[in-house]
Amino acid sequence: MGAQRGKDFLLRADAENTGEFATVAGLRSRRLSFNAETVDVTDSQSAGRWLELLGGAGVQRASLSGSGIFKDAASDAVIRRLFFEGRVAAFEAVIPDFGTVSGPFQVTALEYSGEHNGEVSFEISLESAGVLAFGAL
Repeated sequence: MGAQRGKDFLLRADAENTGEFATVAGLRSRRLSFNAETVDVTDSQSAGRWLELLGGAGVQRASLSGSGIFKDAASDAVIRRLFFEGRVAAFEAVIPDFGTVSGPFQVTALEYSGEHNGEVSFEISLESAGVLAFGAL
C-alpha cells in the first residue's frame, strides 16, 4: 500500500440501520485502532519463567475517533442524537487501498471547543459494540 491522502479515509454512519451510510462531515482527522487483551496463563511450570498467553481468549475491540469542524447540519445532528440516546449504531471506516471496517459502535465521547477568533470544532470517540467485518476494496 503506497501513500494515501488522509482525506480519503472516511468515517460513515448508518444511524437508522437502513444499510445506507452517510459520511460524517467536516472531519479533518480520523483514527482507527484495534486492540486485543491478553490472558496470562504463566505458572511455576512455564519454561524458563517466560510469559505464556492463551491465544484467542482475550477481548478484542476497535476504537474510532475523529476531529473536525461543523460542515453538515444533518450529520452533526445524527452524531449528537446517537450520543445523547446512548444508542449503538452501524459505522464504517473506509481506508483507501486497504478496505472497509464496519460494524456496531457506540459514540462514547463528543467534545466541542472553540477559540475566540476561530471556528467551533468537535472531537468524537467511538468504541466497537460487537463483531466487526472487514471488506477489501
